Amino acid sequence: MTDRLVIIPTYNEKENIEAIVRKVFSLETAFDILVIEDNSPDGTADIVKVLQKEFSQLHIIERKGKLGLGTAYITGFKWALENNYEYVFEMDADFSHNPEDLVRLYDACANQGGDMAIGSRYVSGVNVVNWPMGRVLMSYFASKYVRIVTGMKIHDATAGFKCYTKKVLETINLDKIRFKGYAFQIEMKFTTWKFGFNIIEVPIIFTDRTQGTSKMSGGIFNEAVWGVIKMKLRSFFTKYER
Repeated sequence: MTDRLVIIPTYNEKENIEAIVRKVFSLETAFDILVIEDNSPDGTADIVKVLQKEFSQLHIIERKGKLGLGTAYITGFKWALENNYEYVFEMDADFSHNPEDLVRLYDACANQGGDMAIGSRYVSGVNVVNWPMGRVLMSYFASKYVRIVTGMKIHDATAGFKCYTKKVLETINLDKIRFKGYAFQIEMKFTTWKFGFNIIEVPIIFTDRTQGTSKMSGGIFNEAVWGVIKMKLRSFFTKYER
């Protein structure tokens, strides 16, 4: 067991899950992995369970259905805190996040004073590969919109590749995080920022999945657009004290 845990939510990721697990475990810096599995009909959980026989540092929590990205990560965060991990990572299963960048996110928190590190697509230009132009523009301007509404000086507000230190997750009341989809990523950054934690953006190259199916939808995006305004308004009536 290390003090570093990578949380990977899965739903129908049989094409990717074994490869991503093996890649993370091949890194020079050691990480544990927790898969949050939402009852994939394609047998993703079975693949993970076979891999557990080979890797003692691989863990799985199986849920009864597709309950949303946000609730998957909240489940993982609580498990990480119960098991005393110091650094907790969010990462997709589909290789859109390069596992080798886990080491850079860890370094930003462990050695550069970060309380949260963000794998940022937009801190040094637009570093996205294989996305349709419409989706690039939607994502890029969504982050611009979040910066304007919230006041956060974060270039990639919707990023899903992150490292949290334990003290951040202990400080945030995870049961009060409201959003389940796209806006969950924004709400966690905004709450971390409001508490005064140091957030570091680490430039990454984001590569769209080549295997499996994207989980993005218009409803998820709409949650982010309207949710940001509601989140900002609620913040005026919330105390952020450590």
